[in-house]
Amino acid sequence: MKLFEDGEMTDKTRNLLPYDGTVHYYGKLLGQKKADFYLKRLLENIEWKNDEAVIFGKHILTKRKVAWYGAKEFEYTYSNTTKYALPWTEELVQLKALVEKETGETFNSCLLNLYHNGNEGMAWHSDGETDLKKDGAIASLSFGAERKFAFKHKSTGEKMELLLEHGSLLLMKDTTQTYWMHRLPPRKRITESRVNLTFRTIVE
Repeated sequence: MKLFEDGEMTDKTRNLLPYDGTVHYYGKLLGQKKADFYLKRLLENIEWKNDEAVIFGKHILTKRKVAWYGAKEFEYTYSNTTKYALPWTEELVQLKALVEKETGETFNSCLLNLYHNGNEGMAWHSDGETDLKKDGAIASLSFGAERKFAFKHKSTGEKMELLLEHGSLLLMKDTTQTYWMHRLPPRKRITESRVNLTFRTIVE
């Protein structure tokens, strides 16, 4: 497994994946005060709900909370459950514009995750749902606790990981979701919350 050092990781022109996909890490897009401001507003103003999944016919409710926003009342189905997008908030419109300007990509929806502490994470998965634009870009904006984020190739098993900082941006695009899985491993020593925004494109 390769863990990128700060200098090489924050070169936004560098592809962090060795093959079969494209991942760029932009580092901190926002200074400490602005990042703190948006974290507070997101915690207060987003309509957070516990995530739901149906696995082997069993209905599961996660400790992690989620929210789904978009330009229209898009449907988004994953883990055998369907969500309907809420209208953009003022903060999400501002952050979407910031991400689009930085990456040159456009997005019409955003899935948000709230991890209350390091006990909560995300298992290996790919964002390859049929609702999403195939090989489209997914921009991941992080606020709060710094957490490690890992990738694993589906065929070779090769792994790499990096640290996602408060106010930072990660971009996944091209065939990344086809050939790679990613996860947010739990870190029990982390007591602070983390909010993650994944801007994406739903096919209309």
